[in-house]
Amino acid sequence: MGKLKVLMASSEVVPFAKTGGLADVAGSLPLALEEAGIDVRVIMPKYASVKSKEDEAIIGKGIKVYFVKNDDYFNRKELYGDKFGDYPDNIERFAFFSREVLERCKREDFKPDIIHCNDWQTALIPVYLNTLYKFDPFFANTKTLFTIHNMAYQGVFPKEEFPKLGLDWALFSIRYFEFYDKVNLMKAGLVYSDAISTVEGVLKTREDVLSGILNGIDARVWNPETDKKIYKKYSAVDPDDKGINKEKLQIETGLKVDREIPMIGLISRLADQKGLDLLAKIISELLNTKVQFILLGTGDNKYHVLFERMAKMYPKNASINLKFDAVLAQRIYAASDLFLIPSRYEPCGLGQMISFRYGAIPVVRQTGGLKDSVAEFDPKTGEGNGFTFSDYKAEALHSAIKRGLNLYRNRAVWEELVRKVMTLDYSWKASAKEYIKLYDRISGVS
Repeated sequence: MGKLKVLMASSEVVPFAKTGGLADVAGSLPLALEEAGIDVRVIMPKYASVKSKEDEAIIGKGIKVYFVKNDDYFNRKELYGDKFGDYPDNIERFAFFSREVLERCKREDFKPDIIHCNDWQTALIPVYLNTLYKFDPFFANTKTLFTIHNMAYQGVFPKEEFPKLGLDWALFSIRYFEFYDKVNLMKAGLVYSDAISTVEGVLKTREDVLSGILNGIDARVWNPETDKKIYKKYSAVDPDDKGINKEKLQIETGLKVDREIPMIGLISRLADQKGLDLLAKIISELLNTKVQFILLGTGDNKYHVLFERMAKMYPKNASINLKFDAVLAQRIYAASDLFLIPSRYEPCGLGQMISFRYGAIPVVRQTGGLKDSVAEFDPKTGEGNGFTFSDYKAEALHSAIKRGLNLYRNRAVWEELVRKVMTLDYSWKASAKEYIKLYDRISGVS
């Protein structure tokens, strides 16, 4: 029996295009799969951010990434929308992409055992396989796995858009696409997929084919021992140079230079889902204490206004960076003592895993993958790896932050905790094994 063949279909892939954690997964998981002996390839739209002049590129040790080109649909600065909102033709864009995924397989003569689809932008692939391509012998042995990274975004459109999918109107029904008199692409993808994986709560309607697999990070990229983007490399064995990273970042961002001041980092989309509404209620009080706060991200205008005001009010202990900056992100992880992830819900999250790697102790709400990976630290027993809260309330977040700041003052215990979390293994290796088991089960190839 030959190698298992997997095509990873994603609307964003690191290092070519990214808005969130999906891109990290789609860029990192294939590397771990390839190391485990899987014949894996990746396919994504060719956005303006994709600089390759060719219609494919290579990542890792030889993994092909196919680009689907259509300048009218994809040659745009942003992936899904602009400052005015979502692009009005998104349903057409990703219907085209889904059809091209299947056509590209045929042109490349690559018969995947599994097409691994990710989020609503690829949800039409299992639909088309079971309708328009149902009797195509090329795909006779192809199965689909649909992974949900964020249930909040389901690809919902007006029912008047349905004809653009090129499908029989009969499929616009409660069993397939219809969702409160609208088109729901993710719903149809769930119905037609051979298996579903998620990092969220159980989907009762298809519980029999549902698997939960925690995401991982590329330990080679997120590694303070080798990271060329941070100011000074350091390790779990000798993490003292983490303090140098703090001082250098303080200088770069105009904060007061003092290694002893606890630094709190936040790298996030600025939206209510990410718990920014909670932080907004306590940020002024927090900044009136001996603490520094550094933020990186963009999002809702109300948070831009709020945090810009905080930067003006507290110029020596608040650094507000309303942008995306990959280098600054890694420097924030390396410099921070505490790292905030107060999400209302979080399918899995990678931030806490990266913060562990860099010795920044996460402060998280107990939800989704955050609950699975972060446990309250108990200084008496040494068990746990962060600071947590359950109630979605500002005072609960503030209490968790205070517990972190109190522990920070106990330098010996704090340094032991930093060393501990830096050695935790949340690499893709373990997660890849779980995906391979799932691929084998649904494909029958072993």
